[in-house]
Amino acid sequence: MLEVADLRVHYGGIAAVKGVSFQVACGEMVCLIGANGAGKTTTLKALARMLPAHGAIRYEGREIAGWPPHRLIGEGFTLVPEGRGVFARLTVRENLAMGAYSRRDRAEIETDLDKVFGLLPRLAERRSQLAGTLSGGEQQMLAIGRALMSRPRLLLLDEPSMGLAPLMVQKVFEVIRDISAQGVTILLVEQNAKLALSVAARGYVMESGSITLSDTADALLDNPKVQAAYLGGA
Repeated sequence: MLEVADLRVHYGGIAAVKGVSFQVACGEMVCLIGANGAGKTTTLKALARMLPAHGAIRYEGREIAGWPPHRLIGEGFTLVPEGRGVFARLTVRENLAMGAYSRRDRAEIETDLDKVFGLLPRLAERRSQLAGTLSGGEQQMLAIGRALMSRPRLLLLDEPSMGLAPLMVQKVFEVIRDISAQGVTILLVEQNAKLALSVAARGYVMESGSITLSDTADALLDNPKVQAAYLGGA
């Protein structure tokens, strides 16, 4: 579904992403792990056309490097950004409606809204509450729900566990597993390597803007280098 070849991103004279190449198959969940500053978020932003980049990005066999972000969303390519980015002064329901902003199938939008509330019952309980008054975990669920309203075929998730209490992290990742089980392809960027590798099929390790290792998730969990660098030696 997604094929990235020689992706390069520069901030001024600094190379933030240095010739990264990887693939994500249809229906697969793949994670990109690494320390802070490795280039993971920059990679996702480049894929979502939020940053200028060089290299080839093919989505469902089509080159998308020149596409504007709104066209990507219309084609089922959706990013849930780091920091969630909910509309604080809008209600939960209004935030979810914003996820379907480019859609015109009003009856189907209402159906999808019901599906999101079914998947995320905590949001259903708070549908009339302002998003800015939600907890961090609830805002993360709202950001995911908003993305689902665009009917994604490929979902990019950037640091969904960041800043959340352990119990809420568990609930958010249960939702991510459910979304994957429904057939949505997922590219997950996550600093919590153990958690990411526990839900993904495959993983890529990113260091200083380059991919240094790739394997199945189980193999990466058992890799001594990965254990020492990202899993606390366990």
